[in-house]
Amino acid sequence: MPNGYNGKILHVNLTTGKMTVENPPERFYRKYLGGSAMGMHYILKEMKPGADPLGPDNVLTMMLSVITGAPISGQSRMTANAKSPLVDGIGDSQCGGFFPAEMKFSGFDGAVFKGKSPRPVYLWLHDGKAELRDASHLWGKTTSEVDDLLKKELGDDKIEIAQCGPSGEKLARLAAIINMANRANGRTGMGAVMGSKNLKAVVVRGKSKKLPTANAKMINELAKWGVASLDGNGDVAGLKAHGTASVLSFQNSMGTLPTRNYNEGQFENFEPISGEVMTETILKERDTCYACTVHCKRVVETQWNGMPVERKHGGPEYETLSTLGSYCGVKDLDAVAYANKICNDYGLDTIGTGATIAWAMECFENGVLNERE
Repeated sequence: MPNGYNGKILHVNLTTGKMTVENPPERFYRKYLGGSAMGMHYILKEMKPGADPLGPDNVLTMMLSVITGAPISGQSRMTANAKSPLVDGIGDSQCGGFFPAEMKFSGFDGAVFKGKSPRPVYLWLHDGKAELRDASHLWGKTTSEVDDLLKKELGDDKIEIAQCGPSGEKLARLAAIINMANRANGRTGMGAVMGSKNLKAVVVRGKSKKLPTANAKMINELAKWGVASLDGNGDVAGLKAHGTASVLSFQNSMGTLPTRNYNEGQFENFEPISGEVMTETILKERDTCYACTVHCKRVVETQWNGMPVERKHGGPEYETLSTLGSYCGVKDLDAVAYANKICNDYGLDTIGTGATIAWAMECFENGVLNERE
């Protein structure tokens, strides 16, 4: 078995509830490495031609890679793949945060989901074990509610949860998979695929944080070198200071900030929704992903029209500020932060949601849609 892997791929038949563990040979890992390449191996092998993206024949994969779980900045990633209900091709979507590393520590390198459960369930992966548990009590709950309920139910506030929110349950094609209530496998409708399978969540926990490595000392030395090198990088400095929102002002100056359904490339009111203003006003802390020194994740706290935006919902990224902000002609940072909260709580992709709203606004302005529609 190559170093960096557990040597276990979990196969879950949601229709029957049967689970099996595959132990792929070394050549499998050397050929596919992880992520979407590994996911596509199973999708091409096990999905029927012409499968309905929201039907039981669709195959959903969640895959990790060789350095997921290693102490290297920017490498805590999990890739979800399935036939997309949004574009009818293969959906490919990554998430960060702590879920990917914790999934690796739970004892598995990936999971393959087939069929449809007769009732809502969640998958509980911990210390090399796998259980399917009833999730009927979680169905209809927002992502932050599910986070709180499962941590209490399992008696462990260190668990990590990837879930489809209410939008995924309702098979909205813009549904994302949400973890930590503020990170997302966005785009391509992977949350809707989870919902179509009655798979509410995947919950992971691994008490041992050690993975087999060829040279652990060298990895630690490289990690330290990387931290020192990143500190002198101008782009990383911008990410540390203002998150991905640091590029909003630059994009506006270049004429590439999506504005009013991207009919324009500059927004005259860009400054109030810029990363710099967010840092100066509603930013409360800088969060991070597993073993990452950059700390680019924004954590904001504010309110819009008396409705709170809490720290657990994170904060808007550049794409969210642009699609729910300039794309829609909105200059109110509190309004964008609240819209981001709604998307995270209900499991919607912020990019697709903002772009769809902007499109509908332009249609209305041009008489294509009327007020009733």
